[in-house]
Amino acid sequence: MGLEVSEEELVKGCLAGAPVYQRALYQRYAGKMLTVCMRFVKKREEAEDVLQEGFITVFEKLSQFKMEGSFEGWVRRIMVNKAIENYRKTSKVYPVIDIDDVEDMFISSEDIVSNLSAKELMSMIHELPPTYKMVFNLYAFEGMTHKEIAESLGIAEGTSKSNLSDARTLLKKKVSRSMIIAKKNNYDERQA
Repeated sequence: MGLEVSEEELVKGCLAGAPVYQRALYQRYAGKMLTVCMRFVKKREEAEDVLQEGFITVFEKLSQFKMEGSFEGWVRRIMVNKAIENYRKTSKVYPVIDIDDVEDMFISSEDIVSNLSAKELMSMIHELPPTYKMVFNLYAFEGMTHKEIAESLGIAEGTSKSNLSDARTLLKKKVSRSMIIAKKNNYDERQA
């Protein structure tokens, strides 16, 4: 049973140290923030770790929230920053993927993205190399500029642009491949 209070009351209750408000804050935002964290990592366990670290920071820095703007947006920003920190700690040097080596597939003129579920698209994003995935998520979902991404990840702005372009190219090829397989399966089912 959740505590139904305004964001302002929730924040004030947490600042007063009331466990019922702290629990309510966590319950209200944990699901949404886990989804945010999942976009940046491969495994749910890692996303849960990022989420927990994020909530520790939320509670530690709660007094810095000035009751201006969206509290949920403020919490989300902390989660994204924790995901970036996690990426920096766990990133290793990965081989560069030559886009030309990825099998080129026919792209239909119909709107193929509308035929894919959000889950399928997220799965394709998760399959991207870690750096491409991080840049793509920060740009596409968090609305960060290439300059902001470059500063956050400690890379050149041009590298951010290049990684986004390569991520998009890989995603287009994955989507095309998925659609060709789906069409083939649909054709095979009609022939049976």
